[in-house]
Amino acid sequence: MANKNLETDAKEVLRMEADAILALIPRVDEKFDAAVEMILATPGRVVVTGMGKSGHVGNKIAATMASTGTPSFFLHPAEAIHGDLGMVTADDVVIAISNSGENGEVIKIYPSLRRIGAKIIAMVGNPESTMGKQADICLNVGVVKEAGPLGLAPTSSTTAAMAFGDALAMALLSKRNFTANQFAVFHPGGHLGRSLLLTVGNVMHTGDENPLVKGTTTVQDALFVITDKGLGAVSVVDDKGVLQGLLTDGDIRRGLSKGVDFLKRPVTELMTRTPKTITEEKLAAAALHLMESHQPKPITVLPVIDGERKVVGLLHITDLLRQGVV
Repeated sequence: MANKNLETDAKEVLRMEADAILALIPRVDEKFDAAVEMILATPGRVVVTGMGKSGHVGNKIAATMASTGTPSFFLHPAEAIHGDLGMVTADDVVIAISNSGENGEVIKIYPSLRRIGAKIIAMVGNPESTMGKQADICLNVGVVKEAGPLGLAPTSSTTAAMAFGDALAMALLSKRNFTANQFAVFHPGGHLGRSLLLTVGNVMHTGDENPLVKGTTTVQDALFVITDKGLGAVSVVDDKGVLQGLLTDGDIRRGLSKGVDFLKRPVTELMTRTPKTITEEKLAAAALHLMESHQPKPITVLPVIDGERKVVGLLHITDLLRQGVV
């Protein structure tokens, strides 16, 4: 019974926070549009500020904007009143966050922000608050009640503010026509960078590492090439290097079940004539998806071809996994 009560409480928290976000949808209105246009028009940066939990939310909003094409940083209001206001210029837009709209530290920097000449967008739970009234644009992110048994800890309010910040960031991304390649430039490390920047051409085996045989080559000689190159397959090409098919070690194993006579036959009698292929400019992540989604079972190698279907490389799934493409 105790666990049931815990589950009920937890589900109620999630429901209340979800309702808080849904209540924001009608507030994407002309004020939201004006905020987006103000940020797009500024020659400077977006400076996000907030105290306590609102500060944590502001940090996240600033990071999201910065990574999606809107230069942005977080300014702690307590540090701002002790000199860090020097980071703000007249070309900047400040997003000030507070559920009550009466946070003392943030209100203290308002006069200085006005003197500097920065524009102010308030994201507050009470549009009639000091922060809301003294801003150039006030965005209402108020909630009916905080989630949780006491209704005191910032829960629904911080969730709503963060979601509205995400909505702003994504609207700005859309208006700037921000692309996946630009996003990758800001995320060169880790999975995001590898998935968005790495192409097939960066990973494939070329030159002497690219196993090729002619159609007249015997299966036995092709097996020697497969073994030597260690990629489990060989591309079969004509005299001009155009792809004719693909022979894998799996094809040879299946052939051995019928006897060894086929080893003296040309590879054209055993190869797959229409193998899956890819071009070198495609993303490595796209190659991995093609391999893993192949039916009736995944494949491990892809011939890499150019516009004339000439084989320029061979890609093995282990090369992608080694690079961290998942």
